[in-house]
Amino acid sequence: MFLSDVTDRGAVPALVKTLAFNEARLRMIAENVANAGTPGYRAKQLSVEAFQHALGAALDARRRDPSRPFVVESGREVTTRPDGSLHVTPAETPVDNALFHDGTNVSIEREMADLAKTVMTHDLATALLRERITGLQKAIRGTV
Repeated sequence: MFLSDVTDRGAVPALVKTLAFNEARLRMIAENVANAGTPGYRAKQLSVEAFQHALGAALDARRRDPSRPFVVESGREVTTRPDGSLHVTPAETPVDNALFHDGTNVSIEREMADLAKTVMTHDLATALLRERITGLQKAIRGTV
């Protein structure tokens, strides 16, 4: 119980949810790229803006009531399961892609741009979480 009290406070829950969202986003991008040559395939999308808004709302709710569970809800794309894990469902209908002659709407350029943004966000969240864990390890060892 004590360990969860330490790790479930501050930025840790938000960083963990961010990593879970980025993992789902990377899987979605890989699926879109893998199916780029599949006739009729429609690219999937996850709204980063909606997730960031929901994450901000969850942080605000946690600030108001620190004992409250950290729950991120962003419409039908992102929900928090009862066990606290993040469930992500990409939208089937993308917005701005052009429809190609074979019926697909996957733009490799757009997917690669989304990949680069997601990787940068993932790297930042990983570095921040690693820093937090390193600080906890130092505190446990008494080497702060």
